[in-house]
Amino acid sequence: MDSYDLIVLGAGPVGENVADRAVQGGLSAVIVESELVGGECSYWACMPSKGLLRPSAAVRAARDVDGARQAVTGPLDVPGVFRRRDALAHDWSDDGQVDWLRDAGIDLARGHGRISGEREVTVTGPDGATRVLHARHAVAVCTGTRAVIPDIPGLREAKPWTSREATSAHDVPESLAIIGGGVVACEMATAHAGLGSRVTMIVRSGLLAHVEPFAAEAVRGALTRAGVVIRTATTQSVRREADGDVTLTLDDGTAVRASEVLVATGRAPRTDDIGLDAAGVTGGGWLEVDDTMRVRGVDWLYAVGDVNHRALLTHQGKYQARAAGDVIAARAAGEGVDAAPWGRHAATADHDAVPQVVFTDPEVASVGATEASARAAGHRIRVLDVDLANIAGAATHADHYAGRARAIVDEDRGVLIGATFTGPDVAEMLQAATIAVVGEVPLKRLWHAVPAYPTISEVWLRWLEAYGRESA
Repeated sequence: MDSYDLIVLGAGPVGENVADRAVQGGLSAVIVESELVGGECSYWACMPSKGLLRPSAAVRAARDVDGARQAVTGPLDVPGVFRRRDALAHDWSDDGQVDWLRDAGIDLARGHGRISGEREVTVTGPDGATRVLHARHAVAVCTGTRAVIPDIPGLREAKPWTSREATSAHDVPESLAIIGGGVVACEMATAHAGLGSRVTMIVRSGLLAHVEPFAAEAVRGALTRAGVVIRTATTQSVRREADGDVTLTLDDGTAVRASEVLVATGRAPRTDDIGLDAAGVTGGGWLEVDDTMRVRGVDWLYAVGDVNHRALLTHQGKYQARAAGDVIAARAAGEGVDAAPWGRHAATADHDAVPQVVFTDPEVASVGATEASARAAGHRIRVLDVDLANIAGAATHADHYAGRARAIVDEDRGVLIGATFTGPDVAEMLQAATIAVVGEVPLKRLWHAVPAYPTISEVWLRWLEAYGRESA
């Protein structure tokens, strides 16, 4: 039996950060991983998907600037797009990530890990051999999620794509049917339409249900202009034809035929085969945690990242990981724990200050509350909308810039509690809004945060002007 202070299940960005913070706090740590070190984000999600999306976005941007558009005379070079995507995914080799673990002083155990007792994990290696690990202080579950395959007759037999196949494919399907209307569905529709595929989305209700409606409509309009067909329907059955195509029968009696079908209907936690019953956790599924990421009822077990269902985003999981690694080290040393809101060991931002970017055309960048969620929470709010095309910086950015920005102001406290931007490259504007929300910066102080001219960041001045200096 090998002993460590901390055992981490899962070597994605979340697991790496938990282990790294714990080691920096003086503990020893081992990570157990059955796939690639670096996890979903590095090889099948964040990085390769943005690698597929960026070339089309760059061409669109160039074609919207006179003088540059004349230089862009041909279509995308698809092999070049795939080469760049492959480089971003390190050709699906984790050698560099393994080197990073070694340099950080973190051990790696290759294989499938299952909790087999209190603070104990049994690892079954690729060759079937087993190794028992003991944790002196904690076990952290950072196993992430997998794509949900809904129970639609014939779907599994049709061997559908999930986000993994959509981001790692080396051929562009002539046509692609996408079941779903969330972030993955919209981003992959944008990417594959840009690569030349004929894309049809089958959406049960609306696109991007959790963003501001104006942002979802902007994405819908852009997808439609790109040739994407959006069907509001439910898929009743799926069949892989003898010629290799896929036929989807919809609830309105019509059918969609495509070369491939991508399922993008949500995620499920990878907690079904990690021995949670041995830790006294029944039911499996998502793991309920407190703000220090400790699983409720088990003082040595932590669940960090997607598995706790607080915010299924890589950056938010890494934020949780920093808090969890620090608190595990603090508890091991018998030190005090700062778990108060916004304390060192509390993942407070998960509740009301989560930033997210949807890398569609246009981009949608948001943080904190939407108008609907703020009203549902009982806040007395004021909504400030600005047309970004009317800002001087937009005219220098593009010839036909289109975008919109909304701020949600808590009237009782005079602070920003939410913001949403749509438009080209608005992702890079999001951090300023996140700082304002997290820092609860009074609007009267924001008058002194002067945006440079001419930049699109002048939206902050337009918001303040709309709100009124006397009111602020």
